[in-house]
Order: sequence, then C-alpha cells, then structure tokens
Amino acid sequence: MSTAAAPVRTLRAGTVLADLIPSSRARDIALVVGGAALTGLAAQISVPVPGSPVPVSGQTFAALLVGTALGARRGFLALALYAVAGMAGVPWFAQATSGYGMPSFGYILGMLLASTVVGALARRGADRSVLRTAGAMVLGSAIIYAVGVPYLALATGMTLGQAVAAGLTPFLIGDALKAALAMGALPAAWKLVGRKG
Repeated sequence: MSTAAAPVRTLRAGTVLADLIPSSRARDIALVVGGAALTGLAAQISVPVPGSPVPVSGQTFAALLVGTALGARRGFLALALYAVAGMAGVPWFAQATSGYGMPSFGYILGMLLASTVVGALARRGADRSVLRTAGAMVLGSAIIYAVGVPYLALATGMTLGQAVAAGLTPFLIGDALKAALAMGALPAAWKLVGRKG
C-alpha cells in the first residue's frame, strides 16, 4: 500500500525532488550530509582566475542544485553543514582549503542563503520548466554575489569596484553555463518522474 501512496505524493503542490524518496529522519539526514558532500566535491573542480583570490569552481552550481533538489530547509542545513565543517578544518572548500579567514568565505555564506531561497522557489515550482529554473538560478547567483563581493572587498581592502572586477565579472560566463545545465537537468528530472512544468 505504501507504493501506491508515492505517486500521489509527487503530484502535490510544494514537492521538491527529494520528497520523491520515502520520508524518514534517516532520509533527511542522508540528504543533508549528501548535499554537503556534493558541494565539497564540486568545490574541488576549481580553476584559479588570474588577478582574483576567488577561483572558478563547481561549488556554486552544487549549492544551487542542492537547494533546489532538497528544498529550503534541507538545502540550508546541507550548506550550513558544508560551511561549519569547512570552518572546522575539513579541506573541502575550493582548492582544498578550509577556515573562515579567506577572502572568498563570503561566497560560502552567500551560497547558504541562496540555497535556501532557491529551495523555497522550487517548492513553488521554479524547477519544473526551463524559464522558471533559469530565473531561480539567476536569483541564486545574484544572492551569492550580493554577499560574496562585499565580503571580498572588506577582507582584501579592495574598493567595491575592484571587488566586482575581481569577484564577479570573470565568473559571469561560467554562471551562465551552470544555469544552462540546471535549466536542462531539473525540468528533465521532473519529466523522468512523470512531472511536467
């Protein structure tokens, strides 16, 4: 009888992809730990940017994907675990770093907020169509920069204009590519489980 209840659950409003897995505390813990680990692994896909203390990495994409797939609460918890473990010394920030004294730590704080916001938007269907997914990814990226760039300026003594040039401008093309990946992947995942945007 529990197998018959699962398809009904997928049709309810406010469902995110993670809700398609049968509910339990163990599931939620596994999703949170898995989301943190995915972000840490994606952060190791990292390329230094000349003239910037912030590398191009996969962690922003992972943070937005985690928030969207897990929802606001679990997305927040996953990114909080990622941040706290990294501050405690787990070397899973970009370029296998850890701690909170680095100039790019503001981006991690921004990812925490962004994963929460895109998770809340996903509960409202923002991951079900290409255009809505694009909007959620753009908003999530903007939140990351809104926290990360001023933090970069404060941490390095750069002016805000210098921080924008070093910590935002070089990343826009990569962010567009990450958004394009999400625009294809998330609506396709819903179609695979029988949900259409």
